[in-house]
Amino acid sequence: MSTTIDAVKARLAALPLPDGGDLVSRDLIRALSVDGASVRFVIEAPNPEVARHMEPLRAAAERAVADLDGVDSVSVALTAHSAPKPAPSLKVGGHMKAQEGRMNPPGVKSVIAIGSGKGGVGKSTVSSNLAVALAKAGRRVGLLDADIHGPSQPRMFGISKRPASPDGKTIIPLEAHGVTLMSIGFMLPEDKAVVWRGPMLMGALQQMMMQVEWGELDILLVDLPPGTGDVQLTLGQKSDLAGAIVVSTPQDVAMIDARKALDAFDTLKVPVLGLIENMSMFICPDCGHESHVFGAGGVQAEAEKLGLPVLAQLPIDLETRVGGDEGRPVALGDGVMSEAYKALAERFIAAGIA
Repeated sequence: MSTTIDAVKARLAALPLPDGGDLVSRDLIRALSVDGASVRFVIEAPNPEVARHMEPLRAAAERAVADLDGVDSVSVALTAHSAPKPAPSLKVGGHMKAQEGRMNPPGVKSVIAIGSGKGGVGKSTVSSNLAVALAKAGRRVGLLDADIHGPSQPRMFGISKRPASPDGKTIIPLEAHGVTLMSIGFMLPEDKAVVWRGPMLMGALQQMMMQVEWGELDILLVDLPPGTGDVQLTLGQKSDLAGAIVVSTPQDVAMIDARKALDAFDTLKVPVLGLIENMSMFICPDCGHESHVFGAGGVQAEAEKLGLPVLAQLPIDLETRVGGDEGRPVALGDGVMSEAYKALAERFIAAGIA
């Protein structure tokens, strides 16, 4: 019997804390991974004083997980934020540093880039909901918000805390809705602008790819910035991407820029897995009438011309917008849009991408 992350979390949720709640509800578990019969995770105490009294709880958590069917070994570390120092105590950005080999995070089976030719087409919304849908399907999923000038994943996942850094170099990513997350938005106030030139963007991308403890992942989705700039170039040249997806609306002006994104991936020798048509139509909630607000057929025609599949056609949807604003991606639910993202995730799984 194979052990799942959900089974481990259920066992940890049964361990109460003295001041209320449990390890899962209080969000004290970090870097949880299941690799065959081996389980690893970190218990992060709020501060060093609390951590000094948590060794019995750490040992109890280790015993509880070890009792699960299919578990042969358990490694549980105990760490804590240091109150005098912000966590992580590191600088993000700066020029890329020389490194041996390619920019491929260890333990990550495949990296998929999600791009768009222009902003405002819903690329980040698609990224967050696809990540959640893949996690619901049992895959180990990471999501890297590489839109450094305009990070939106912290809001879409409802996270406002900073990642931990035990040594000032390694970054422990955050987790929400079953997805392992990293974004420059976790490191800065939401209204703080990132005014960086290309070299600093590339340095930040390198840090978020290689200094983050991603753990064992089936798939890492990279939510790219719009356009065809430094981040796309660096990722395409220095990482071994399994493929890319281009998101566009059917509108002609959006398709003009989407073609440029497709050409950029072709130039970088990154295989394009397909296109996603977002905001394909508006379905009236009262009468059911379909209105093609941004036109119709543009994405399909381009896909046919290039011999690429249209992976999904997603309508304009109020619940999707509300869920993104409230930090609960619509893919978490059971409605029509959740089913659409479930079908998209199943398509990835059937193709062996995730």
